[in-house]
Amino acid sequence: MWQSIVDHFQTLEQRPVERMIIIVGGLLFFWILEGAIPLVKLNYRKNKVRHAAVNFGFTLIHLVIHTLLAILIVLLADWCQRNSFGIVHWVHAGIGLTIIIAILALDFSSWLVHWIMHKVRLLWRFHLIHHTDNNVDATSGLRHHPGDSILRGVFFILLIFISGSPVYGVMLYQTLLLLATAFTHANIRLPKKLDNALSYFIVSPNMHKVHHHWKQPFTDSNYGAVFSIWDRMFGTFKKLDIKDIRYGIDKHYPNEKDEDFLSLMKKPFQKLDL
Repeated sequence: MWQSIVDHFQTLEQRPVERMIIIVGGLLFFWILEGAIPLVKLNYRKNKVRHAAVNFGFTLIHLVIHTLLAILIVLLADWCQRNSFGIVHWVHAGIGLTIIIAILALDFSSWLVHWIMHKVRLLWRFHLIHHTDNNVDATSGLRHHPGDSILRGVFFILLIFISGSPVYGVMLYQTLLLLATAFTHANIRLPKKLDNALSYFIVSPNMHKVHHHWKQPFTDSNYGAVFSIWDRMFGTFKKLDIKDIRYGIDKHYPNEKDEDFLSLMKKPFQKLDL
């Protein structure tokens, strides 16, 4: 089983069509599911398609940046393999343990960079764009300003270096991350007990919606991407009844501009309103 996983994901970066199918397929699945079991009624500024188009513009830029970074990622992962550098080599991990270490290390990088972007004002300028969305749905997951995307890539590369993650571990985690991102942002209603049970292991939709609440300290919580362990471990896990959640931070940016693509792109370089 492990070998078949290795063989498939080792060369996934060479199959861009398959990767795009995973990305678009995951987004489309949850986007459609939202219509069947909506969590809350979203009041789109124009309509759902227009909202998706704005967010998909950011998604395309994000994917272009990470496609370019993938060249460095593959080179670094191969270097770690050739030089037996990183945690997986130092502990002489087999394939199964290597996959576990790679996934946990890279997921920690997602949590860490997310936490840092909330704490460092300069970086918050870029991440703020993700939080200005007044209608969080499956398309909101990759609504990242290019500056945000680049910083995520830097931390991703750093944790590949430390963990020594091979290419198949990196590609497997990226696939999980893309599907988890669509799932956690999707406007879908799960049974409360199921959502709560999931939140002990992975980031559930309701758990992540707390992070998109407009008001602190809830905005500064639940930073996890795939697994919820990091928020529980570092004390950043919070709960809030879904009926009390309101999307869209308006402290630094007017709500009516949340679908103005050009304004969103320029905002990090302008003075933040207090």
